[in-house]
Parts: sequence; structure tokens; C-alpha cells
Amino acid sequence: MPATATFRSIDSKNDISLEDLKGKVVLVVNTASACGYTPQYAALEKLWQRYRNRGLVVLGVPSNDFGAQEPGNEQEIQAFCTSRFAVSFPMTAKQTVVGGKAHAFYRWVTKEAGEAAAPRWNFHKILIGKDGALAGVFPSKVDPLSKELTDAIDAALA
Repeated sequence: MPATATFRSIDSKNDISLEDLKGKVVLVVNTASACGYTPQYAALEKLWQRYRNRGLVVLGVPSNDFGAQEPGNEQEIQAFCTSRFAVSFPMTAKQTVVGGKAHAFYRWVTKEAGEAAAPRWNFHKILIGKDGALAGVFPSKVDPLSKELTDAIDAALA
């Protein structure tokens, strides 16, 4: 994981430094409020509740990169997520996740694993192991509570 990668939190109260998350397993998901996959917020919250005490951090990264499906500002996004899905996992300020202006974390993922690891749509999932290394990439269609993803999380937490 790039030690210098830091996200501003959705409420702008603090920064979320990836260096501070070393030793934890981190699932980074680019999110959007007006997407067919938006109901995955509920499953991501369940995943967070199930695994957080074992060392998993779910990190939501709102992005308007695909289909302009996250047009709101941070306040609107946060209100939507908490009122509709009771989201309590950490979320960042809105970010660019693809292309030359992508956040440093997403540029690192592409450098580590190639273009195929870059998000192709909203709710793309990137799993980072305790050691800060890339532990898996899961496309949007993979449900957060699927055996495929929970097995990878269990293995990373072991």
C-alpha cells in the first residue's frame, strides 16, 4: 500500500492515512449513490459489522467517474448512506478513481496489478492484506457477502 496515500474523510474532520491502517485488512470500495449496485451498501455494512473486531476496515470511496452516478457533495452522500443504509464504516471525500487524475491509492493498484485491477464501474472492491500488499480485486458484480469475498477476507485475516 502506498505509505503516502491519504484520503480526506467524508466529513472533513480528519484524514484517513493508509499508513495508519497497516496491520489491518482493508477493503476499499468505490461507491455511488445512484447505481444499480448501490444496494451493496447494506451488505458492506454487514461485512463491516461482522469483521471489524477481527481487524477488517471497510473504506467507502465515493466517486462520480462512472455514469455520473455520484453527483452529490460529501454532505449529501453521507446523509444518503446513513439514512438509507445505516452506513457506519469509514468513508472518504469524493475521489477520482480512474485515469491520470486518480487518487494515489488507485494509481498504486494499477501499477501493482495492471489495468485489469482498476475499477471498471462503481462498487469495485480492492482487498489489502495486513502487510499492505494487494490481496485481491473483485469486480462490481461480486456481492460483499459472497463466499468468494468472505473467503479472501478470512484468509487475509488469518
